[in-house]
Amino acid sequence: MKNQLNRWKLWLAAITFLCFTACGEDDAPEPTKFVLQSLMVGTVDLNTSAAATNVPTDAPIKATFSTNVDPASATNTTVTLTKQGQTANVPANVTVTGAEVTLTPSATLTAGTAYTLSVGAMKSADGQTLPAMTKSFTTAGTAPMPGVIAHWSFNGNAADALGSFSAPSSGMVGITYGPDRKNQANAAAVFNGTTSIIEIPDGAQLINATNFTMSFWMKAVSTDHVDASGKPKAHFVFGLGAFHGLSMEVAGDYGSIKMGNRFEWADGTTGSNDFFFNGDGKNAANGGWAAVETRKDLTGSGGVAALLKDKWAHITFVFNSATKSRYLYINGELMEKDNFTLLPDTEKLKTVKGIKFNANTEVENKLALGFNQSRGGTLWAAEPWGGYNFTTANHFRGSLDEVRIFHTALTGAEVLAMYNTEK
Repeated sequence: MKNQLNRWKLWLAAITFLCFTACGEDDAPEPTKFVLQSLMVGTVDLNTSAAATNVPTDAPIKATFSTNVDPASATNTTVTLTKQGQTANVPANVTVTGAEVTLTPSATLTAGTAYTLSVGAMKSADGQTLPAMTKSFTTAGTAPMPGVIAHWSFNGNAADALGSFSAPSSGMVGITYGPDRKNQANAAAVFNGTTSIIEIPDGAQLINATNFTMSFWMKAVSTDHVDASGKPKAHFVFGLGAFHGLSMEVAGDYGSIKMGNRFEWADGTTGSNDFFFNGDGKNAANGGWAAVETRKDLTGSGGVAALLKDKWAHITFVFNSATKSRYLYINGELMEKDNFTLLPDTEKLKTVKGIKFNANTEVENKLALGFNQSRGGTLWAAEPWGGYNFTTANHFRGSLDEVRIFHTALTGAEVLAMYNTEK
């Protein structure tokens, strides 16, 4: 009987031990899951599904996690910041304090510019791993672009923000100011499509350049924009003596956009050539002109009209003498690149060295916004489509804003950054 009692005691002790052990394992607290709780730059939250905008340029990036971070896994090689269009990381210092990781750039970030924050497979102090991630954002302000020589913002006037190329009152006809692409009042120049024009003196100084970029926002309006026979007419958006210098035209059906330029050849002579884009996708390799290196195919997305008709669009034209190439961008995206080095040796375009105004008696040395030349020119004066005095000629109808001219060839990354800042 005594032995049986002892056996029961042993069984009871074993069961108690097993129960205690099992219950102890079940009740042990789980480690805190390692997750990102916040990602802030000043008061701006980067931890959102959409890329953040208006991010301060002078504030550190602070990431706060649910538990302490292993400092060895958070360094300036695993936590990096890159600027759009560049491959090198932005110089920065990374520090870890408990559950907070801070990236402090060595210098103020560039205004109005896109950046990407990359975080590698970071670990918590207790060994958990956080999957790698990236977050993109755009800093506050307007991106500074190299080589700008004139900038008309049209905030209630036609003054050049840089001071040298403001339009005089005598050079303005029929101009009013209306909403821009952000619907800000009196922030864009409005052209009536019949008489409106802005004339800027010393136009040759604006376009005579080895490298050249012209960038602007445009809204071309189709309503009541017709010629003498009642048919839709084209828009002469701007011009400096038309083919004698510089011009831009949007077709009446909005199916194409044309930028005309006067180029200087290696022998010192000049000649004109039109940069014509219709979105058919044809290049030198598939039936297009021999100089067309790339042309975007818009045939399945509504064509050029889907980008330009009755809506704001950002247009940028670039000429690069080093590569002997010209580029057209719409809304930050490359539409066409012409590479003159692809042409036969007999083509003078292959020797192009810059853009140059061809001074002569039939046009004036004035950049006209709203028509292909200034009022004093006699070129095409008798043509119902080309004479300024014909209200049914191809006057521009719509709005222009943030017109800039550069004596540098902006890169694709710079064009995109400018668009992203201002859109």
